[in-house]
Amino acid sequence: MITANNKQLAQWAMEYALKNGCTAAKVTLYASSNTLFELRDARIDRLQQASENGLGISIYVDGRYGTCSTNRLERKELELFIRNGIESTRYLAPDEYRVLPPIERCYRGGLPDLQLCDPQLARVNPDEKVEWARAAAQEALGKDARIISVESSYSDGVNASYRLMSNGFEGESQATWCSLGVAVSMRGEGEARPSDGWFENALFYDRLPKTGLGTTALKRTLTKLGQKKVASGKYTLVIDSNNAARLLSPLINALYGSALQQKNSFLLDKLGQQIASDKLMLLDEPHAPGCNGSRYFDGEGVATVRRPIVENGILQTYFIDTYNALKMGAAPTISAPSRIVLKTGTDNLEALVAGVSRGILVTGLNGGNSNSTTGDFSYGIEGLLIEQGKLTQPVNEMNITGNLLTLWRSLVDVGNDPRPGRSWMIPSLVFDNVDFSGL
Repeated sequence: MITANNKQLAQWAMEYALKNGCTAAKVTLYASSNTLFELRDARIDRLQQASENGLGISIYVDGRYGTCSTNRLERKELELFIRNGIESTRYLAPDEYRVLPPIERCYRGGLPDLQLCDPQLARVNPDEKVEWARAAAQEALGKDARIISVESSYSDGVNASYRLMSNGFEGESQATWCSLGVAVSMRGEGEARPSDGWFENALFYDRLPKTGLGTTALKRTLTKLGQKKVASGKYTLVIDSNNAARLLSPLINALYGSALQQKNSFLLDKLGQQIASDKLMLLDEPHAPGCNGSRYFDGEGVATVRRPIVENGILQTYFIDTYNALKMGAAPTISAPSRIVLKTGTDNLEALVAGVSRGILVTGLNGGNSNSTTGDFSYGIEGLLIEQGKLTQPVNEMNITGNLLTLWRSLVDVGNDPRPGRSWMIPSLVFDNVDFSGL
C-alpha cells in the first residue's frame, strides 16, 4: 500500500524539513483501507468502504518539538505545510528532553518477515464475506421465540506505515485483519432486553473462525435471562477470557513511563518486587510470526525484544520511552508492549468453574473505573452465580471493588483458553476473596 513514489516523497519531505531549519525530524507515511458489511436478521443493513492515506511529521527545531499531519501528498502543498509546521513549532516552549532515540537502539532490519499480511484477502469475493455474516446470523435466527433481532457483521482491512527518521532509521510495516461477529437481543422479564454477542478476529482470512458464532451468541444471551442481584460479600471471582484483559489493562497502564514520570502509577518503585501471586507470568512476545501485535520496532523505531513483564508475580520491567527516560534519569526500554502473553494453566473455563464452591463467573464488565495512582477500582459486572461448582443464577447490577495490587495477589488459578487473534493472549482467571456489592 505504501508505493515507491510515496517513499520517495517521504525522503524528500525529510530532506526539505532539515534544509528549512529542523535539527531533526521523523516522517511517517500511513495508509489504510477497510470494508464493513452489517446485517440485521440476515439482511444487509449497512455497507461501508473507506481508505486513508496521509503523512505525519515530527519537527525538532530550536530545542522545541511539534507534530503535524496531512492527507495532501503533493510536493507543492507539502512545502508550505512543512514550512508552516516549522514556524509554528518555534512558538512552543523549549523541551530539552524531546530527542530522537540513538540509532544504536533502533531496528536495523535483516530479520525474517513476520507474516502479518494475507495476500489472498483482497481476492476474496465480497459476496462470500456477506454469506458468512448471513450464515452466522442464521445459526441464531428462529431458534427462540423471544429473539428480537440478530445483528451480524463482517469486516476486514489492511494497515501500512513507513517511517523515516533523521537519525538514520527506516522501517516499514503492513498487516491485514478480518473480523466476524454476531449479537443477539431477546425479550426478558418485564422491560428487560438482554443481549450479548460473540466475535472472532484473525490476520488471515482462512484462519478466521466462521461457524458457531451465532450459536455462541445465542447461548450467552440466554444465560442473561432472569438476571438479578445476589447478596453482597466475598466471592471467588472467575472471569472469562473474553473480559480478563480488562482487569489486566490498568496494571499494564501503570507500567508506562508517562505514568511513572508523573508519579501517577500505583506501581511506582515496584520494580523487582512482588506485585501479584506467583501464578502471574506475563511476557512481551513481539516476534511471533503470523500473530496480532507482533512487530520489530515501536513508534520510535526502537527495536523490540522478547522481555518478561512479570515473573512469578515479581515485576521485571517498565515501558519507558526515550522522552520519559530522559526526564526521569532512567534507562529507556520500549515505549509500549507489543504482544502480551500470560502463561496458561491446564484447565478450561468449565473446569475452573467446577473447582469453585461459592463464586461468580463474570462474563461482562459494565463501566467502572480504576485510580491509576492508588490502584483502587470499581467495576460493574454481570455473569452467573457459582454454587458447588455449578452455574446457577444469572446476576447483574453488581460491582466488584478493591485494590488492584490486592486483587492480583489473590490470583489463584489460570485457564488455558486465551482468545486467538488478539494481541493480548489472556486466558480465564480465578481470584479468591473478591468483594462483590449487590443486595
